[in-house]
Amino acid sequence: MIDELLLVTAIGGHRAALPAAAISSVIEIEGIEAIPLARAPVAGLTTLRSRVLTVIDCRAALGLTETAGTAREAVVIEVGGHGYALLVDEVRDVTPALSEPAAPRADPGPGWAAALVGMVETASGPVLVLDPARLAVGPGPSAASGLMAA
Repeated sequence: MIDELLLVTAIGGHRAALPAAAISSVIEIEGIEAIPLARAPVAGLTTLRSRVLTVIDCRAALGLTETAGTAREAVVIEVGGHGYALLVDEVRDVTPALSEPAAPRADPGPGWAAALVGMVETASGPVLVLDPARLAVGPGPSAASGLMAA
């Protein structure tokens, strides 16, 4: 994982990174259409260049009590042929990992366990690395091939 590029974001007051290789784009979402009876992290649907994306509220996916609300920045990924827009509070930087993933120094909370790869060092300090496929579809084996292993 050393030298792997990471997209650093903010989610619920935490610095969280996603492997840049798994990301197809970063967008600002104009509108989200609600889906009746959708599971909690699903905020709805949006479109990107005539393609429908399922919008996932990362705060809800990580078990945080406060949802993204007015967050409109999203990281676009593809899992199993389906497009997802992962709502984040803020997109901050792209930086290489300077270490292999290790256990976090502090517990970010129980909801993070399913998507957490580990903590790595970067030039701007430590960051929690998340598996974007697990954020999108829930716990289980990563559906995105080539993602770093813990």
